[in-house]
Amino acid sequence: MTPGLDASRFTAETERFRRELLAHCYRMTGSAHDAEDLVQETYLRAWRSHAGFEGRASVRSWLYKIATNVCLTARRPRPIRVLPSGLAGPSDGSGPPLRAGPDEVAWLEPLPDAWTTPPADDPAAVVVERESLRLALIAGLQHLPARQRAILILREVLAFTAPETAEILDTTTAAVKSGLQRARARLDERDTGSERLLEPSDPRARALLDGYIAAFEHADVGLLEQVLRTDASLEATPFPAWQSGRASCLYVLGAYVLGAPGDWRMFAAGANGQPAAVVYRRDGDGIPRADGVVVLATTATGVAGVVKFGDPALVAAFGHPAVLAS
Repeated sequence: MTPGLDASRFTAETERFRRELLAHCYRMTGSAHDAEDLVQETYLRAWRSHAGFEGRASVRSWLYKIATNVCLTARRPRPIRVLPSGLAGPSDGSGPPLRAGPDEVAWLEPLPDAWTTPPADDPAAVVVERESLRLALIAGLQHLPARQRAILILREVLAFTAPETAEILDTTTAAVKSGLQRARARLDERDTGSERLLEPSDPRARALLDGYIAAFEHADVGLLEQVLRTDASLEATPFPAWQSGRASCLYVLGAYVLGAPGDWRMFAAGANGQPAAVVYRRDGDGIPRADGVVVLATTATGVAGVVKFGDPALVAAFGHPAVLAS
C-alpha cells in the first residue's frame, strides 16, 4: 500500500471520531485547550501504530484506548482544574473580591459547543452530549482520582462495557467494577448539578441569557434581579471567593462589577451545552477588549448559576476577536 493510500485509509477510519474524542479529553482534563493538544497527540500515536492495528477491537475503542492513556499520562504532573466552589464555601460578602495569583489555582475552562456538537440529524446524541458536558458535572469529575474518572466516563458516559473498559485501561473487569463503585460514591458526595437544566434551544433559556446580557450592557441591577433565582450562585475566575443567594450576587455585581451603561458588551454563544456569552469590557481608552466567557445554568424558574471565566484568551476559542471596533 502506498503512503498516500494508507493516509487516506487512516483518515477515513478515524476522522469521524475526532469530535467525540475531543469531548472525552475535555471531560478528563477540564481544559478545552489541553483537550485539543491531547487529541492531536492521540491521532499522532494512532497514525504511528496504525499499520499494526489488526482489527481485534473496533476503531472507536482502539482510539479511546489511546486517548484515555494519553490523558492519564498527561494528567500526572498537572493539578486538577477547579471552579471557585470547589475550593471552599461561599463568601460572606464582606469586601471586594480578590484575585488568585497566576500560579495559585488551575481553573476549569469552558468548552465551546461548536467544537463537539454531533450532527443535527441525531437529536438524541446531541442531548446526551450536552448533558455529559454540563459544567457542574465536569467540575465534579475533576475531583475524582484520574483512573476512577476514566472508568466512570468510559462506563457511564460512553457506555463501554466493563470488559471493554478493562481492555482500554489494561486492567481487570473486577477492578473496573470496583473503581466505578468508588467513583459513583465520591461523585455523589459532591453537588454535580442534578437539577434539570433547560436546553439551550429552549426559548426560555434564550430569554434568560438575553436578560442577563441586557442587565450588564445597561448596568441595571433590576434586570439581573429578574433573571436570577433566589438561590442563585455566582462564580468568577480568577477570584476564589464565590457568592450564594441572589441578594449576595446582586450586591457584589452592583458594587464591584456592573459599572456604567456601555462598559460591557456581550455576544450570545453556547458552552458545555448551556447558554453562554462572549464578554468584552471597555478599557480606559474606551476600547472594548476581550474579557472572557460567562456560562449560565438556566432552569424553568430562572438562572440558578453564573460562572464567569475571566480569561481573555478564551474569546478566540469561540470565534471572536480580541478587540472590538468601538
